[in-house]
Amino acid sequence: MMMTCIIIEDQPPAQRILKKFIEDIGTLKLEGTFSEAPGAMDFLKSNAIDIIFLDIHLPKLSGIDFLKILPHKPSIILTTAFSEYALESYELNVVDYLLKPFSFQRFVQAVSKVQSKGKAISSGDSKKKASQNEVFIKSGYDHIKIIISEIEYIKSDADYTEIFVNGKKHISTESLRFWLEYLAENRFVRIHKSYVVNTAWIKKVSGNQIFMTSEEVLPIGRAYKDQFSERFLKI
Repeated sequence: MMMTCIIIEDQPPAQRILKKFIEDIGTLKLEGTFSEAPGAMDFLKSNAIDIIFLDIHLPKLSGIDFLKILPHKPSIILTTAFSEYALESYELNVVDYLLKPFSFQRFVQAVSKVQSKGKAISSGDSKKKASQNEVFIKSGYDHIKIIISEIEYIKSDADYTEIFVNGKKHISTESLRFWLEYLAENRFVRIHKSYVVNTAWIKKVSGNQIFMTSEEVLPIGRAYKDQFSERFLKI
């Protein structure tokens, strides 16, 4: 499957390495290279792409700040020489975090994550159209069946997610963004950078907190409160 990509990187040597890796992998088509995030933002307003290879330390606007304001995010693979941003980046649902200098093998591994996610989302889309009621998640060497309507909420934790079902916690290697795209939008809603909630399990909303029927209390993030209120708190 051929995927489109862009590079946002201000260092020419790093640009050259990424271009070479992209050419060598054979499944990527490079649509543009940008030294600054604002130029890439303008490009993305009229061009849909699959992957952004994004440096963190950029002039004018950092890669992290760029991610925070990017309205429609494709798959993001961070390329940086600094490891201290790893946790924050995963909270922003990046696919992978490549620490410079990285090998071609490590680059291929990161791209493979995007390809795997794309296959899963395509499968999920077709199943949703067929009113899918269940999903299988990988747990070790097993796949566990989960009834979607029984999912209470999903929590992001670094590079994996925790799925809470009938008081039990299941670990998934998929990102929070994946689950939000996979699940029915009219039932599941993002309320925080780390939480997606099934509205069927909400008992009440008080201020910036959601009280679940399971007695769990979940936070509503400031960035998500207005959208949540407009959709669900109409009276």
